[in-house]
Amino acid sequence: MLKPATAARIAGGALGLAVLGGLATIAMPEGLPGAPAAAAASEGYDRTVSPDAVAQQEVLKADAILAAAEAGLNAAHEKGQQVTIAIVDRSGSTRLVLKTENAGPQTQESAERKAFTAVSFGQPTSALTEGASGDEPNLSDIPGTLFLAGGVPVISNGTPIAGIGVGGAPDGAIDEEIARAALHALETYRD
Repeated sequence: MLKPATAARIAGGALGLAVLGGLATIAMPEGLPGAPAAAAASEGYDRTVSPDAVAQQEVLKADAILAAAEAGLNAAHEKGQQVTIAIVDRSGSTRLVLKTENAGPQTQESAERKAFTAVSFGQPTSALTEGASGDEPNLSDIPGTLFLAGGVPVISNGTPIAGIGVGGAPDGAIDEEIARAALHALETYRD
C-alpha cells in the first residue's frame, strides 16, 4: 500500500495535482473516469489526430522493470556489492532507481548516467570507452553520458528501448555483471 505522500506524488505526476488555498484539486486528462470531457469537446479538443501522426513505441512494463531490478539486487548481494541500479526508458528518463542499504551517494548518478549512455548508443558502456578518450572532442563530451563499464542496453526488435546502469562496485566489470543479471531477467521474463 502506498503511503499518502507517495500516492500524492504519483497522482501529482500523472494527473496534475494543484493545491489552492489549502484545498487540493486534480486536473484529470480527458478519457479518464470523471474527466471533464464536455469541456474539452466544447473547446474544440475533441478531434483525433491522424494515425499517420502517431508513432507506436515499445516500453518495458512496470512489473518487468521490478523483476529486472530485483534480479540485479540479488546479483549485487551474491557478490557482496553495495550499488545502485537504475533503469531508464528510450528517452533517457529514469523509470526506476534501487539502492542497496549502504550504496554511496555517488552511485545513483553513476548508475543513471551509465543507463542513459547504454540506451543512447545501443551498446554496453564497456564497449564505448575507447571512443571516449583523448584531447579532441569525443563522445564523453555529450552531457549526461558516462563511459565506464556498468551500463547495458535493453534491445527489442533490434532497437534499444531502455538502459540498465549499475554504479558502486570497485570495478566497472562487476557493475556490468550485475546489470547483465538484471537484463537476463528481462530476457526470460513472463507475465
